[in-house]
Amino acid sequence: MKVTIYTDGAARGNPDGPGGFGTVIHYIDPAGKLHVKELSAGYKRTTNNRMELMAAIAGLEALNRPCEVELYSDSKYLVDAFNKRWIDGWIKKGWKRGKNEDVKNIDLWKRLLEAKKPHTVTFCWVKGHAGHPENERCDELATSAADGGGLLVDPGVT
Repeated sequence: MKVTIYTDGAARGNPDGPGGFGTVIHYIDPAGKLHVKELSAGYKRTTNNRMELMAAIAGLEALNRPCEVELYSDSKYLVDAFNKRWIDGWIKKGWKRGKNEDVKNIDLWKRLLEAKKPHTVTFCWVKGHAGHPENERCDELATSAADGGGLLVDPGVT
């Protein structure tokens, strides 16, 4: 099954404020009908990069069978990690980068790799805030979640 996932993350007062993610999943069933699923959640204290990763994780974890996925994000951090193979280097170096510094957000990178495993995923960059309808919708979901009530605790932020 072919699936398109659009994602965005947001944080207010990055890195110490609330944040949220928004994910929109599109797929066409065997009868040719388009299905759209929206996901979002807000967190009390997080970072923009963590929310970008959570948006992708949520989309991939929502899939209940192996799929061919095009995942769109306005986050170069996320897209370049795969397309420029940064993540391969981080893993090879024991989750270190540059001058032997720890990679940030290791917990979410590992979770994303696990969520990605059953799928064939192509990561595509889209310019943010440029009128792309699905990216704009993800931004609305992410910012609404960040500004909403019932915020979750991001266990990766201390």
